Amino acid sequence: MGIFGDIINYIIGLGASVMLPLVIAILSICVGVKVGKAIRSGLMIGVGFVGLGLIVDMMNAQLGPAAQSMSANFGLSMSVVDMGWPGASPMTWASSIATVAIPLAIAVNLIMIFLKLTKTVNIDIWNIWHMTFTGAIAYAVTGNFWIGIAGVIVHAAIAYKLGDLWAPIMEDYFELDGLTVPHGTSAYLAPIACAIDAVIEKIPGVRNIDISADSLQEKVGVLAEPVVIGGILGAVVGLLAGYDIAASLKLGINMSAVMVLMPKVVKCIMDGLLPLSERAKAILSDKFGDAEFYIGLDPAILLGDPQVVTAGLIFIPLTILIAVIVPGNQVLPFGDLATIGFFIAIATGVHKGNLFRTIISGSFIMYLTIWIANQTIPWVTALATTTNSLNGASQVAALDQGGSPITYIFTELFTRDNIPGLIGVAVIYGICMLFAIKTSKDRAKKLKEEEIA
Repeated sequence: MGIFGDIINYIIGLGASVMLPLVIAILSICVGVKVGKAIRSGLMIGVGFVGLGLIVDMMNAQLGPAAQSMSANFGLSMSVVDMGWPGASPMTWASSIATVAIPLAIAVNLIMIFLKLTKTVNIDIWNIWHMTFTGAIAYAVTGNFWIGIAGVIVHAAIAYKLGDLWAPIMEDYFELDGLTVPHGTSAYLAPIACAIDAVIEKIPGVRNIDISADSLQEKVGVLAEPVVIGGILGAVVGLLAGYDIAASLKLGINMSAVMVLMPKVVKCIMDGLLPLSERAKAILSDKFGDAEFYIGLDPAILLGDPQVVTAGLIFIPLTILIAVIVPGNQVLPFGDLATIGFFIAIATGVHKGNLFRTIISGSFIMYLTIWIANQTIPWVTALATTTNSLNGASQVAALDQGGSPITYIFTELFTRDNIPGLIGVAVIYGICMLFAIKTSKDRAKKLKEEEIA
C-alpha cells in the first residue's frame, strides 16, 4: 500500500477546503458536467468551506477560552480534557486504518446502492474520518486489524442508512431537497431526538409549547432576529465566563456575525453542489428508473439554519452544567463546545425548529455523549498513543466520535469490560432508532401528501 497510501495521505492532508472542491470538480466532469461549470462548482464549494473554516475558527478562538473560563468559574475539576473533533480527526487520519478506510467506505456505499440497500450517495470524502475512527479505536484496543476493518464497514453501512432516514427532514425542515447528512455527530445522535419528540407529543400542555426565532419574532419583533439573538447569547456566555462588559459585548458581536454570515457561506456550498446533484440524479434515474437518491454532505450545511446556531450557543453553558451532573464524569467539555451545534443540528430539524424541544432532547443527547466519552477514555488514549497524539497529556477524551453510541457498542462487543453499559446503551439506542425510522416515514408521507395537494 506504499504509493497508494502516500497518495491517500497526501489528499487527506490537503484538508476539506481543498479536497472536497477537487473531488466535486472531478466527479462533476466524470458524470458529464461541462469542464468550466465543474471547475466553478468546485471553486464555489471551496469558497464555502473556506468561509465555514474562518467562521468555525473564529468560534473556536472566541468561544473556546470563554468555555474554559466558564468551567473555572463553576469550580469544575474534571481531569480529562475533551480534545474535540479538531484533535480527533487528525489523530484518526494518522492511524494505520486510515489508508484503506476511504476506498473501503466508498466501496460499501457503491455496493449498498447497487443492492438497493441505500439511496444515499456520499460525496463528502473528508467525513469518512467518522467511520475511520470506529475502526481505528477498535484496532487500537483489540490489536486486531480485521476487527478495525469491520468497524469501518459497520459504521459506514449505518451512516448511509442514517442518510436515508434524515433525507425527508432535510427537505421538510431545512429545505435541502435531494441532499442529506449521513455522518457525524448530527446523524448518529438525532435518533435520540426522535424518541424524545414522541414522548413530548404524549404530554398534554407540554406538546403545545413552541419556542423558535420565528415565533419569538412575532411577539417581540426585531429582538428575536438571529443577529440580535446571537449578540445576546454571545454576551451572556461572556458574562458567565467572567469577562468584563467590553469583552462580553465583543463576544456578542462576533456571535451576531456568525448568525448572519453562516447562512451566506452555506449558500455558496449549495450553489456549487447543484450541477453535480442534478447530473447525478439524472444518471441514477436512467440506471435505476424513477428511484430516488440523496447526495450525502457535511453536517456543516445545517449551520445555515439560525435555530441550529441559536441552540448551539445555548448548549455551551448547558453542556458544562450537564457534565457536572453526569455521575463519575472525568471529561471536561472543551474542544467541541464551540461547535456544539453539530451535535444537535438534525435534532433541531426533528423538532421543526422548536427550541424548547431541542433543549430537552439535546440535554439527553449531551448526557449520553458525555457518559460514553467517559467509558472510551482508555480507548481514545490508546489511539492517541499509537499515533503520537497525546501531546504531553496522560489521558485524552473526545465528545465527537469518542461519545458515539455506534463506536461504543461495536468496540465494547469485543472488549466486554462493561457489559451492563453495553446492554444499556444498545437497548436505549436501538429503541431510539425505531423512533427515528417512524419519524422518517411520517415526514416522507407528509411530503408526498403535500406534492399531491
